[in-house]
Amino acid sequence: MTEPVAIPVAVNSDHDQKVDPWDVQGAVVDGKPQPINYNKLIEQFGTKAIDQALLDRFERVTGHKPHRFLRRGIFFSHRELDHILTKFEKKEPFYLYTGRGPSSDSMHLGHFIPFMFCKWLQDVFDVPIVIQLTDDEKFLFKQDLTVEQCFKFAQENAKDIIACGFDLNKTFIFSNLNYVGGTFYHNMVRIAKCITYSTSKAAFGFTESDNIGKSHFVAVQATPSFSNSFPHIFGSRSDIPCLIPCAIDQDPYFRLTRDVAHKLGYPKPALIHAKFFPALQGSQSKMSASVDTSAIFMSDTAKKIKDKINKYAFSGGQDTVELHRELGGDPDVDVAFQYLTFFLDDDEELERIRATYKTGELLTGHLKARCIEVLQHLCGEFQQRKAEVTDQVVLEYMNASKPMPWAVEKGLVKDPLLSAFEILNLNAEQAAGKGGKGGKKKVKKEKGGSKGADAAEVAKE
Repeated sequence: MTEPVAIPVAVNSDHDQKVDPWDVQGAVVDGKPQPINYNKLIEQFGTKAIDQALLDRFERVTGHKPHRFLRRGIFFSHRELDHILTKFEKKEPFYLYTGRGPSSDSMHLGHFIPFMFCKWLQDVFDVPIVIQLTDDEKFLFKQDLTVEQCFKFAQENAKDIIACGFDLNKTFIFSNLNYVGGTFYHNMVRIAKCITYSTSKAAFGFTESDNIGKSHFVAVQATPSFSNSFPHIFGSRSDIPCLIPCAIDQDPYFRLTRDVAHKLGYPKPALIHAKFFPALQGSQSKMSASVDTSAIFMSDTAKKIKDKINKYAFSGGQDTVELHRELGGDPDVDVAFQYLTFFLDDDEELERIRATYKTGELLTGHLKARCIEVLQHLCGEFQQRKAEVTDQVVLEYMNASKPMPWAVEKGLVKDPLLSAFEILNLNAEQAAGKGGKGGKKKVKKEKGGSKGADAAEVAKE
């Protein structure tokens, strides 16, 4: 049995950027912070860029113009998105999986991005989505948080997620602290058995002083990648793949997951990676919930949004109006313009703003004013939707005790549900009918890592 090799994340040095699941910092050159180099991340992580040919195929296959996040390169990288499009063409089932690490009682704009995109994908593909609230992770990784606080944050964040507009008949939201058990736990221990401590340590940089829960957590985050973890959606079927939209810093988790998938006889999850939503201070770091002055929260009032943009948003303009009129501004570093790139849907207006800002015709104050207007509208509508999300509504989205309506319609699950005990017995009978464990089979190597190293071949039992 060959163990998966350690998969390094982007390495930090005095002049290099650092990107891992817990820390994102741009490189420092001559003492000056630099924006994140996404082309370098594609090379380091061994992913593929989303090119125009793939966007054209997406539109041809789905009949939908690509979302602005795709058109503008905000979701810029992928692993086997083309395979998911093939599944869609053949009318074969797949699902979406994403998550949220709840460390505060409100999401900020950066957290909103993947859910906004996933809602659009759910509508375009007409597929279910599972959303993992990793409240256990936040307890393990945040020394100052209690289990009770993390669980409460998860419930509040669930309301934020529901307010994004997900279809109740095709959406399952779950808190790890509340849900883990049954068939989900069966897969967790299968995955955990495939990953050594040394692999987890090398992949994520854990030290001897880190608690053992951190090392084990990779198995927890990997488990929703496999369809039989959710019997109320997919029954005992383990052959249904998923597509995971996430920020690029989460990719190390799923490179290990993809290595383990073949060993367990499951399909590899496909991924589509987003760029980081920049902090108010600039694109050399991402927005952080723990630093209020770096973030616009979905719960911020219109006045607070205005004050934060005017006071903290890094400007690409010149020091004086006269210089700005003469030299123009730099939209590529201007935070207000970057935020419009994410949230202003009109391509023509966005290009007009870019061009007039570069020539100096549009002043920084006017650019910020347009950004404030867009964000106030976005957050205001969101807050109205969230106000309608009651505790009872949250329970409906988190209900795994009955079949998902989408699954019943597709004939994947029937009522009543099989229990975890019955599914385990069923799997044991199927394995016995096949003569137990089969022979070992070599599988294709998975590329990734900062030095372009191949992942090890994983034996299939």
